[in-house]
Amino acid sequence: MKKAMLAASLMAAGVTAAYAQSSVTLYGRLDGGLEYVNGLKDGHRFEAESGDWGTSLWGLKGTEDLGGGTQAVFRLEEGFTLQNGTVGGGSGQLFNRYALVGLSNNVWGTFEMGRSLFISNGVWDFDPFVQENWSSASLVRGRNWPQVSNSFNYQSPKFYGFDFAGQYALGNSTNFNGNSSAGTSSAISSTGRADGAQITYTGSFFEVRGIFDEIRDGNGQFSNLFAYSREYTAAVNLVFGPVKIQGAYQHLNANAVTDNGPTSGDHEWLGVTYQFTPAFALTGGGYHINVNRGGGNATLYEATGTYNLSKRTFLYVTGATVQNSSTANFSLFAEPPDNSAAFNTTSQTAIQNSQNPLPGHSQTGFFAGIDHSF
Repeated sequence: MKKAMLAASLMAAGVTAAYAQSSVTLYGRLDGGLEYVNGLKDGHRFEAESGDWGTSLWGLKGTEDLGGGTQAVFRLEEGFTLQNGTVGGGSGQLFNRYALVGLSNNVWGTFEMGRSLFISNGVWDFDPFVQENWSSASLVRGRNWPQVSNSFNYQSPKFYGFDFAGQYALGNSTNFNGNSSAGTSSAISSTGRADGAQITYTGSFFEVRGIFDEIRDGNGQFSNLFAYSREYTAAVNLVFGPVKIQGAYQHLNANAVTDNGPTSGDHEWLGVTYQFTPAFALTGGGYHINVNRGGGNATLYEATGTYNLSKRTFLYVTGATVQNSSTANFSLFAEPPDNSAAFNTTSQTAIQNSQNPLPGHSQTGFFAGIDHSF
């Protein structure tokens, strides 16, 4: 009898252990280098820089097996400035990029909730310059890479080459019926609801993706083309041996602009990467934007070379220039417009620190550095 009870106890313990299998992974990226830019309002600069290739970050992610193909999942991730160790990309937030918990199932997909990158970041896979500091976010003034809080996220499994993702975020409010700007005295509308969906098809030598997303201000309006607007994206990757061709078209629309700013914009890009050797690759390409209401147009030309020292460490060098029409002042950086009330405080600090060139002027820069992942 005692032996039977002992065997039953061991079996129960074994089942418990199987259900409790879990893993936690520490990961991160360190990116640092040197940067030179001219065409700034105050001339030029040469400085040490962190995150020109990609954000320096660290994070934790993990799973717990719940049985039946279902897992509990979590992810915590923050960006930081390598040069001085400032966390949260200068915002002071601990986990400014991801703070998620959810469930994942092999058949039904993954559902997570918390803080996340916005779904518009899905262009990363189709950006020839992988959302470097000068890339697909530059000419849309950062519209392609925001984060959202209080979000609900779903990612499906692949089904005959297709997969689907959806996101709904409450913004700065935790209340489904709340107004995120209510009760504040700030002249800046806080970020309101944000949502979007994307569908992707992956074939043997190509990949296509469509994204629809929208970000509202604290009053629920689309009041700024580069901050609170709707965005439509169609993107494609083509791979032919060592050659990869990447392109996309985006349309932005904001129907509640009240400061005579632009209400519509068209943004497209094309780039080619050639993998000369397993270690060395070269990418060249360009981005173009045209906005209405006298906002003008701009073209950004860019080239990048990378050399892999190992599977986790590589060197890079990038050069780029942006050419503006007479009324445009787009920057290499994802810089907000100088006169945008949606971005600037009454002290005009953001305007004083702007990296935009003067209207009609060009801007050129180079950066080089080292990137290590762990």
